[in-house]
Amino acid sequence: MTIRSFLTANGGRLTGALAIAALSAVPAIAQDAEAAPAAGADTAFIFNTLLFLIGGFLVMWMAAGFAMLEAGMVRSKNVSMQLLKNVALYSIAGLMYWVVGYSLMYVDVTGWIGSFGAYSWPDAGVANEGDYSVASDWFFQMVFVATAASIVSGTLAERIKLWPFLIFVVVLTGFIYPILGSWKWGAGWLDAMGFQDFAGSTLVHSVGGWAALAGALLLGARQGKYASNGQIQPIPGSNMALATLGTFILWLGWFGFNGASQLAMGTNSDVSDVSRIFANTNLAAAGGVVAALLLTQLVYKRVDITFVLNGALAGLVSITAEPLTPSPLMAIIIGAIGGIIVVFTVPLLDKLKIDDVVGAIPVHLIAGIWGTLAVPLTNEGASFGVQLVGIVAYGIAAFAVSFIVFAILKATMGLRVSPEEELSGLDVAEVGVEAYPEFIASRVR
Repeated sequence: MTIRSFLTANGGRLTGALAIAALSAVPAIAQDAEAAPAAGADTAFIFNTLLFLIGGFLVMWMAAGFAMLEAGMVRSKNVSMQLLKNVALYSIAGLMYWVVGYSLMYVDVTGWIGSFGAYSWPDAGVANEGDYSVASDWFFQMVFVATAASIVSGTLAERIKLWPFLIFVVVLTGFIYPILGSWKWGAGWLDAMGFQDFAGSTLVHSVGGWAALAGALLLGARQGKYASNGQIQPIPGSNMALATLGTFILWLGWFGFNGASQLAMGTNSDVSDVSRIFANTNLAAAGGVVAALLLTQLVYKRVDITFVLNGALAGLVSITAEPLTPSPLMAIIIGAIGGIIVVFTVPLLDKLKIDDVVGAIPVHLIAGIWGTLAVPLTNEGASFGVQLVGIVAYGIAAFAVSFIVFAILKATMGLRVSPEEELSGLDVAEVGVEAYPEFIASRVR
């Protein structure tokens, strides 16, 4: 009898015998594994680190979301400029946060500021102390920084020069954001007061929004946006498909933004909380979309996709200050109010002649304030008074310092391109590479 025929004839008995042998061997294998207890002790460390890394690359992917959103919301002649700014600002943010930012935010914080100096982590092959790896913590904190700069990029699009903007990014990501962040997340004075901001409605989004507002006031509106008779001239974006893609990418990235801010995934309760945060984050975004969808239909008698996209983002910003404690219904309500804020605040800015190209000020600043104020509605450990103190403190500091930096840049380098360059487009004037050369050429002819 051949081996093959033997196996065929006795396959069933062999399979059962092998299964019994395998099962009977399991206890012996487990008993012989001397490293098992050590592996169990490292489990929480491994999962916490994994949460930081996964959350970090999801938030990094939000840089692509901002780039696509802004590319779609500006005119064709300025698309390359927005793409360039987003690639550059993410890179500058990463470098500055290593050079000085992380230390200012987290190392030896005295209450108002940390220490100066580059940050480092253990050498290769060295076991890290604490609840997660040092480099994973730095990476997760770093990717947040670029979000604040992206907010400024969108607001000031289509008329700001490249290099003054990038210099401002250096200051914002290396000094302004880290120092202000130390007040809460670095266990500074606001943290001691009991100020609550789980994932950054104020620390990230409102800080970026205040900086954007300061720049917009000094820079002025785009040519033709506001007529001499006070009439508002709409300036449509170039590509709603890109803007929609960018919104979905940001929505996806927000699960890392909020979920990984739990900062732990080593226990059943931590994993359950991360899951709850994911669910509430999604519900808030959906609430913002539906609120904007219905309200624009009621107010304008038609649905504006830009309001709906920003409604999703405003819902996400609103829930970011406290995504864990709300019930599902409260998460929807918090997000829906963010969507309502967008619909009413965008035209208000136009009345004030503040030109915000992508609607970042309503989404990130105003909805960020609302989300921070909403925390005590579901979190018994927060108070409206302390939340208001934090909002005012961050608002005054972020706006004042940003305004001073922009004013210095305006006086020395100039902030704005010339009227001729603005008319021809920043792709030609500042970048030298047009995003849609065939389209632009055919249109000119």
